[in-house]
Amino acid sequence: MVYISFPTEAGTLYSKAELTAISEVCRKHDVPLFVDGARMGYGLMSEDNDLTLEDFAKLTDVFYIGGTKVGALFGEAIVITNNSLKKDFRYLIKQHGGMLAKGRLLGIQFETLFEPTETGCLYADISQHAIIQAMRIKKAFAEAGFEFAPESPTNQQFPVLNQAQIDQLKDDYAFEIFSKIGPDAYQVRFCTSWATVAENVDKLIEDIKKLK
Repeated sequence: MVYISFPTEAGTLYSKAELTAISEVCRKHDVPLFVDGARMGYGLMSEDNDLTLEDFAKLTDVFYIGGTKVGALFGEAIVITNNSLKKDFRYLIKQHGGMLAKGRLLGIQFETLFEPTETGCLYADISQHAIIQAMRIKKAFAEAGFEFAPESPTNQQFPVLNQAQIDQLKDDYAFEIFSKIGPDAYQVRFCTSWATVAENVDKLIEDIKKLK
């Protein structure tokens, strides 16, 4: 099986051309293509994205729509597009201890997430909110002269900070040191979500301006 994530752990995206090429190779060699969509909403709503849910249905054998990272209490929605993989799927879930006794509660969450809104659906709207806040953070770091490793068009941003700058922010903000990439340079990850409060981003932006 070929397993890819959209977006990736580094906040990067596959383009439609790239996913199409991967799909063609997988089908040529009869290898299933699976897409981990834990953060799919944040990928779909990125300005750099050119893929749709319909594209994933057409180009993959299985993908899933993440719920936990976009406001659902728990669970993900698995979409199996390859008919040969559907046989006895529910029984396999049960055999491996994954069958929920109250599975309808999982379904209600996704029914709600895909309720139509004026701009599309709730799933898209709350994902868009995270992207907007992430781009505000990205712009603030960029205007303050910080580099990114890597450049990300999604809700995950990776500015490069030194230890003193990390110390200036760590008491007031939750972020992750991904890796050390130089003598005093760290790849740091800031993530926004459906629950990110714009006023908190305002405060972070002001503190970014004070970094030395």
